[in-house]
Amino acid sequence: MASMSPVSGSVMSIYSGDFGNVDIKGGIEFSIDYVEKLKEFLIYIYQCRELAVAEVKKQRSDPYVKAYFLPEKAKMGKRKTAVKKKTLNPVYNEILRYKIPKQSLLAQTLNLSVWHHDALGRNSFLGEFNVNLGTWDWNNKLRKWYQLEPRTPAAGIGLKNRGEMKLALKYVPMSSTGPGTKPNLTGEVYISMKDCLQLPMLRGNKINSFVKCRVLPDTSRKSWQRTRTVDKTPNPYFNHTMVYDGFKEEDLREACVELTVWDHNRLSNHFLGGLRIGLGTGKSYGTAVDWMDSTHEEATMWEKMIASPNTWVEGILPLRMFKVATPAK
Repeated sequence: MASMSPVSGSVMSIYSGDFGNVDIKGGIEFSIDYVEKLKEFLIYIYQCRELAVAEVKKQRSDPYVKAYFLPEKAKMGKRKTAVKKKTLNPVYNEILRYKIPKQSLLAQTLNLSVWHHDALGRNSFLGEFNVNLGTWDWNNKLRKWYQLEPRTPAAGIGLKNRGEMKLALKYVPMSSTGPGTKPNLTGEVYISMKDCLQLPMLRGNKINSFVKCRVLPDTSRKSWQRTRTVDKTPNPYFNHTMVYDGFKEEDLREACVELTVWDHNRLSNHFLGGLRIGLGTGKSYGTAVDWMDSTHEEATMWEKMIASPNTWVEGILPLRMFKVATPAK
C-alpha cells in the first residue's frame, strides 16, 4: 500500500482507476462568453502553467485541454484544443464553440480538463476546473487564472438524495491456526456489499451501476476492487464480498473504507455517491487528510466493527458526494 501506511494491499479482484496516476498541480487561464446574436457559447482557452510531468522518465508532458458539459457528457459533445508537445506551460489562444440556447446553459456545469496526449492512447489526466454556469456572472468576460483540481465526480450535481447502500463489515484479527503452523500476524477486513436502494436516475430510466472499493490511505491502483455491473435498475443487488489483509488492530484507527457507486455507460462512468467508513478524525498516521471525513453514521459503523471482532456488523447508510482522492504513483 501507500508508503505512509503499514497495511498491505492484497485484494481478491483488481480494477484500474479512472483518474490516472499523476499528482495534480498548476493552473489554467480562460474566459467564457455568450453571443446572443449567434446563440453561441464561447470558451477562450489561453494557456496553462506549471503542469505536472506525465512521463517521468522523459520528464515531459504533451498537454491539451478538453471541454464537456456535465452531468451528461454525451449530450453536447466535447471540444478540445491542439496538443502542445514537450511543455509544462502550454500556450493555446484557442476558442472552443458550442451552438446552444443560453437557457440550456444555466442547467449545466462546464468541465475543463487538461490531459497529456499519449501516442498509444493512454492519456493521463493532469487536472480540471468546473464552472457552475447557473451561478456564473455573465458580465465577467475577463481572462483569469484558476487552480487545477483533482478529478471531481460531477454527475448528480444538485441532487439531494443519492440513495442508500446496504452492507456489512467484519474484522478478523491476527491468529494462529494451530501447533506447527505459521501464525497470521495481521488481520483482515471483510466488506460485504449487499445492494443499493433508490439510486438517482441521471439518464432517464437507464442506470447500469457498479461499486468500487479501496481502503485508504492506500491510493494506488492495485488497491481498487469492484463489483459486477447490474443493469437497468435503481435498486441493484450485488452480493459481493471484498477482502483486504495486512491490518493490525491499531491500523483500523488510521484507515478508511471508501465505497463509490458509479453509473456505467458507453462513454464514461458517472459518480453517483459514496461512503467513507472510518473514525472521521481528519488524520491518518499523524498526517492531516481530507478523506478521513466520515459522517456520524459511517464512524459509528466502523467503531462497532472494531469493538466486535469476528462478527458481521450490518448497516444501511445514505450515499453522499465527495472528491475521490487521486491514485498514487
